[in-house]
Amino acid sequence: MNFTEFSLNARLLEGIEAIGYETTTQVQEKVIPVILQGKDLIATAQTGTGKTAAFLIPLINKIISEKQDGKIKALIIVPTRELAIQIDQHLEGIGYFVKVSSIAVYGGSNGLAFARERKSLTEGTDIIVCTPGRMISHLNMGCVKISELKYLILDEADRMLDMGFYDDIMKIISFLPRKRQTLLFSATMQSTIRQIARKILINPVEINISLLKPPEKIKQEAYIVYNSQKIPLVKYILNEKKLRSVLIFCSTKYGVKELKRELKRAKFSVSEIHSDLEQSERERVLLDFKNRNINVLVATDVLSRGIDVEDIDLIINYDVPNNGEDYIHRIGRTARAENEGAAITFVNEKEQSKFYEIEILLGTEVPKTIAPKILGKSPEYNPQKSRQNNNHRNFRKPSRNNNRNYKR
Repeated sequence: MNFTEFSLNARLLEGIEAIGYETTTQVQEKVIPVILQGKDLIATAQTGTGKTAAFLIPLINKIISEKQDGKIKALIIVPTRELAIQIDQHLEGIGYFVKVSSIAVYGGSNGLAFARERKSLTEGTDIIVCTPGRMISHLNMGCVKISELKYLILDEADRMLDMGFYDDIMKIISFLPRKRQTLLFSATMQSTIRQIARKILINPVEINISLLKPPEKIKQEAYIVYNSQKIPLVKYILNEKKLRSVLIFCSTKYGVKELKRELKRAKFSVSEIHSDLEQSERERVLLDFKNRNINVLVATDVLSRGIDVEDIDLIINYDVPNNGEDYIHRIGRTARAENEGAAITFVNEKEQSKFYEIEILLGTEVPKTIAPKILGKSPEYNPQKSRQNNNHRNFRKPSRNNNRNYKR
């Protein structure tokens, strides 16, 4: 389903569209309505299923609809500093066009960072994303305005318990108002998770998201490339393989339009589908693709679910999908019925850590291929280095306000 069906704030929808989201993942479709209704929730969902956006989107929507009084509204507790940074950056992207403030609070940084955290927590910020130990340090100092908190989210709760954070979590909760909405996310539902859920949740809705696996008949492959090599590589593959039916997924409408334009110039039979097209136009293009009037279709994820086209020879992920579920839905468009199929993913330097996380979720390594020599030298595959670079990536800031915690 589309995010517009949730009756979200119009400015929030702008942010959702800006980061390339069009249709919901399974966990988003099930979780978002529950959170918007104000119910407690316990959800079993793995990393890579889109669960971060599943709780951030309704959380932001609820906060911006309330009185802006400078008080802390939400606390998101996570097991590691890397995840705290990741969620805070994700929050900044989704909430870019709305007035919402946030701060990531985690250990391992210097005294200057601690002082900056303390200042933000004392003055008030809408959302705190924190690791348990660092948050306890601030709470013990009595500088956190937590009395008006309305939302508590525990992300990767099973991992936090495995790391020995049970007592820390319960101590943090002892500082919080009893009247609040609490959301618990875990990849597994072990007995200790049930135990903590009984203590902190009130009549929770339970949702269990099981990730599908791609058909074994799909031959998966990944090209490690620089971003500038992607368009030449698409042309190379299309010329070499001479396929009847190729579906190419891009993460943004801009990417779809650019690639379609370049392929059209190269005389390929190609068309495009994205949300800028009217429904009648989409249907016409899809019919042409089904009838082989065109043999290359470039699309956003608006087409990754529900498309019923048989005999697609090849799926190309021009961009690495946002999560594992999107990856499975994309490549699942080939190898339908009794047919075999192939799926190729282009992975640039910045996308390596994201693709590595998808591989972990799938439980299998996708074979890597270096781009043909005629396209020049390719980058090495080093997802750990990619993750470090992404964590330190500079995000765009509004020009009207230099405060990092204010997004417009």
